Amino acid sequence: MDALDSLYFVRSELFLCFAILAILVLDFFVREKKWLGWLSFTFIVIAFVIPSPFYPDEGLFFDSYVWDPFTFFFRAVVYGTVGLTILASLAYEKIPERAQSEFYILLLTTAVLLTLMGGVTNLLMVFLTIESVSLTSFLLVGFQKFDKASSEASLKYVLFGAISSATMLFGMSLLFGITGTIDLVKMGEILLLSTNHAIQTMGLIGMTLLLVGIGFKISVVPFHMWAPDVYQGAPTPVAGFLTVAPKALGFAVLARVFLSAFPNLVPKWTLLLQLLAVVTMTVGNIIAISQTDVKRLLAYSSIAQAGYILVGFVLPNELGLQAVLIYIVAYLFTNLGAFFTVVAIERNLGSNQLEMYNGLAIRSPLLALALTLFLLSLTGIPPLAGFIAKVYIFSAAISANAIALAIAIALNSAVAAYYYFKVVRAMYLVPPLASEKLKNPFSIKIAVVASLLGLFLIGLWPAPLIRMVEQSIVTLPIF
Repeated sequence: MDALDSLYFVRSELFLCFAILAILVLDFFVREKKWLGWLSFTFIVIAFVIPSPFYPDEGLFFDSYVWDPFTFFFRAVVYGTVGLTILASLAYEKIPERAQSEFYILLLTTAVLLTLMGGVTNLLMVFLTIESVSLTSFLLVGFQKFDKASSEASLKYVLFGAISSATMLFGMSLLFGITGTIDLVKMGEILLLSTNHAIQTMGLIGMTLLLVGIGFKISVVPFHMWAPDVYQGAPTPVAGFLTVAPKALGFAVLARVFLSAFPNLVPKWTLLLQLLAVVTMTVGNIIAISQTDVKRLLAYSSIAQAGYILVGFVLPNELGLQAVLIYIVAYLFTNLGAFFTVVAIERNLGSNQLEMYNGLAIRSPLLALALTLFLLSLTGIPPLAGFIAKVYIFSAAISANAIALAIAIALNSAVAAYYYFKVVRAMYLVPPLASEKLKNPFSIKIAVVASLLGLFLIGLWPAPLIRMVEQSIVTLPIF
C-alpha cells in the first residue's frame, strides 16, 4: 500500500503530530506551562480513544509497516505509559517551568515513534525507529541540564547507545548482504530455504549482532551497564517511563524480528535467550540487594524484570508469547506506580536514599501502602497483577520443559522479595526521621491511583487482558 492510502490507518499518530504542533504554538501564549501538561494528557487520551480502523491484508507505507492486532496492543501500552508519565511529571518540580512545554513535546514525540516501532517489518525501519526513540530518550534523560547527575546520565546513555547502534547496524549489513533484502519475512524465507553453510553462519553472526542493539534497548545483561546510572540520574518520571515503554517496544521488535527473520535458527536463539534470561534476572537481583538509593534499586529490579520477560521466548509458542504480553502490561502498572510513589516522596523529602523512607507509614500512610502494594506485585504476590504475570511466565517455562529455568525464576523471586521488603521494613518498622506529613498535588495522586487500579483489575479480573493478548498474537508466526 502506498504512503497516501496508508495514512488512513495511522490516524491516531497523525493526531498526535498535530497535537505536538499545537503545543509548540501555544507555548508562545500560555504563561502557566502546567496547563500545557494537562493539554498534552488530554491529547493522549483522545489519541487513545480514536476508533481503530480495520486491519488491512497488506503492509503499509510500501510494506515497511504493518497495522495488525500486535501493533494495536503496543500502541495501547505506549499511550497508557505516556499518559501516566505526563500526570506524574506535572508534580515533578525539578523541571524548569520555562522548559516544561518542550518536555511534554518530547514525551508526545516519543509516543509517536514508539507506536511506529511496534509495527516495523524491515531492517531499515527497525534501525530508524530504534534510533529515533533513542535520540528522544537521550534528551529526556538529560533534560535537567544544570543537574550534574542528569547530564552525566545522558552522556553515558549516548555513548552506550552509539556503540550498540553501530554493532546492530553492522549485523543488519551482514544480513542484507547474504539475503539481498531488508524485508523480515523475505529474509526469513531465504535463510530457511538456503543450504549454504556460509550463509547460515553469517546469518547467525548477523542475528547475534542485531540482538546487541535490541538487548541495549531492553537492558538485558551484558548490555545493561548504562541502565542503573541513567535511571538514577534521569528525572524520576522519565526513569519510570524508560523502564516501561521503550523496553516494552524493544520486546515487540525482538518478537517481530526473530520470529519473522530467523525461523531457521529457532533452537539457537531460544537457547541464547534462555541463557540471557537467567543471567539477567540473577545479576539484576543480586546487585539490587546492596543498593541504598531507591531509584537505583528499582533500576536493577527493572533489569531483573527484563530477564523474567525473556523467559516467554524460551519456546516461541502461543503460551510463551501470551506470557510476554501479559507480563508487559502487569509490569507497566507495577513499575510505573512504584516510580510515581518515588516521585511523590522525592518532592517532599528531596532524596531517594532508603533511610529517608524510615517511618513513611506514619508520615504518609496511603503512600506507604501504595508503594508496598507495588513492591508486592513486583515480587509476584496474589491477588496483584504481578502474580498473574509470574504464573504465565512459569507456565511458559514449564511447557517448554525448561525446569531449570523455572527454578531460576523461583529462586530469583525469593531474592527480589528480600530487597523489596527492605523498603517495606524501612517504611513500617523504623522510626521516622521527621514528623511532618507529606503533601502532594492532585496529578500525582491520580497517577498513583490509576496504577493501583490497573494492579488490582489485572490481578482480580485478568480475563479481558488475556482475551486481548490472545487476539494480539494471531498474526505472528508461531513455532
